[in-house]
Amino acid sequence: MGLTLETTTSIIGVVLAGIAGGSALGGRAADRSDPRRLLSGLLLAGGVLALCTVPLVRLLGPGVEGGGDLAALGVAAVALLPPAAVLSAVTPTVARLELRDLARSGTVVGRLSAWATAGALAGTFGTGFVLVPLVSVSTSVLAVGSLLVAAGLAFGLASGSGRAGAAVALVTIACGAAALTLSVDSPCEVESTYHCATVTQDPDRQSGRVLMLDDLRHSYVDLEDPRHLEFEYVRWIAGAVAAVRPGDAPLDAVFAGGGGFTLPRWLAAARPGSRSRVLEVDGDVVSLARDRLGLRTSGALRVTVGDARVAVRELAADSADVLVGDAFGAVAVPWHLATTEWVAEVRRVLRPSGLYALNVIDRGGLKLFRAQAATLLASFAHVRAVARPGPRGPNLVLLASDRRLGPWVGPAAAGARTFDRAAVTRLAAGAEPLRDDDAPADQLLSAR
Repeated sequence: MGLTLETTTSIIGVVLAGIAGGSALGGRAADRSDPRRLLSGLLLAGGVLALCTVPLVRLLGPGVEGGGDLAALGVAAVALLPPAAVLSAVTPTVARLELRDLARSGTVVGRLSAWATAGALAGTFGTGFVLVPLVSVSTSVLAVGSLLVAAGLAFGLASGSGRAGAAVALVTIACGAAALTLSVDSPCEVESTYHCATVTQDPDRQSGRVLMLDDLRHSYVDLEDPRHLEFEYVRWIAGAVAAVRPGDAPLDAVFAGGGGFTLPRWLAAARPGSRSRVLEVDGDVVSLARDRLGLRTSGALRVTVGDARVAVRELAADSADVLVGDAFGAVAVPWHLATTEWVAEVRRVLRPSGLYALNVIDRGGLKLFRAQAATLLASFAHVRAVARPGPRGPNLVLLASDRRLGPWVGPAAAGARTFDRAAVTRLAAGAEPLRDDDAPADQLLSAR
């Protein structure tokens, strides 16, 4: 469904709604029934519902792809609300079991709250630092769901409170859900920490490969000809880079965002002796580029795996002729790579005559593009924009430098129009530069 702020908000909101509803209903149910039998049933049912999350998302997601925020909210509600509600009913049920003496109610409730918080901390750190980096998401969910089912069975047998028929039925359903998790194919060739990544072959070009990140055609790579640049906006940026220094003189370049590594490999072929440093947050995408897209790193093309905002601090001042910004979370520039503070780091790394080229996707009313333009206008002496005239595509390019930029920056401008600083200033009128304190990139992108 993509990695936007709205998608994340939908998931968090749905789970919190499940926790609230499950806690309230679980407490009421615990007062009206045998809490031992209820606890066993909750663990079993919670495990079954947890096992269903992966197949539900994989089955429903493609059908509503491109449906926007409501589609993401609907999938999250179907897949995550039921297990969140059922498992949240465990806490009040355990409290009902433990509260035998009202004189110790504070101690019991406090102890349960402490254990619940400790469990949340263990789950948070265990997921972020262990499970996600080392194990696929579907394997993690399969393990957690199976453990919950096993815990429910064990508790029911130990307390003698379980109903054999119901337990057998739930275990059968759990096995079916586990089988679905294993059998429903993931649309991802690589399911990384950040992306659902796949590589497809161009049917019109035998050596052409397309890197898909989520639902975005992120990069195009020609395995036999690194000089071939398929995407129009890539040709615009390449033209700007080529104009930084005339002839075939080598360049020192930094790329924020790697993807298919199209431009670094083009630069190595077009300007032998050039040196590139690529800052890519997703190590799995780097591995996929090595395995499927022919990436070969060397002293001339080095990769730093990590957040570009942090990794850029390791680069020496006045060390680059070009810095290209082509990092995306879904279709939005990551907000922390769009602000005045980030641009200050860009200026520090660039040489006095260096060029900053920024790819921007804006499908709305150009509010994100205007804010990005205002940010660069506040920091660089010369700013240009490149776009297609008439019905345009979603990609627009901003070029910024303290050196005067020519009327056009290279021969690869076929079909494009450039806008000088005066035109960009008029376009950005009324837009505020983005700051770390206020950079709603996702909202500006979706605004009309």
